Amino acid sequence: MDDQTRIEIEAAAFRTLRQHLMEKRTDVQNIDMMNLTGFCRNCLSRWYQEAANERGIEMDKNEAREIYYGMSMAEWKANYQSDASPQKQAEFKVAFEENVGPDKG
Repeated sequence: MDDQTRIEIEAAAFRTLRQHLMEKRTDVQNIDMMNLTGFCRNCLSRWYQEAANERGIEMDKNEAREIYYGMSMAEWKANYQSDASPQKQAEFKVAFEENVGPDKG
């Protein structure tokens, strides 16, 4: 497989993952994803931002999230985010620091 084909396939897989999380599984909470997998939708949007920034494209965290989520974070939270229990919040703190780092929040 040539590099361009590989890149196109990887991009298609990423778009499918995004669509799945944003349209088909809005019921899955970011906190649950982070606690189970070590990443969530916000991580995916951050990786998108970092890739853009590495290529000289100015993009901040909020812009990347709006591109990834297809709406503002305020809209996403109002439509899909539920309150997390204190236990889930404690687990998230550990998962976030292990997988993202304490200074990336």
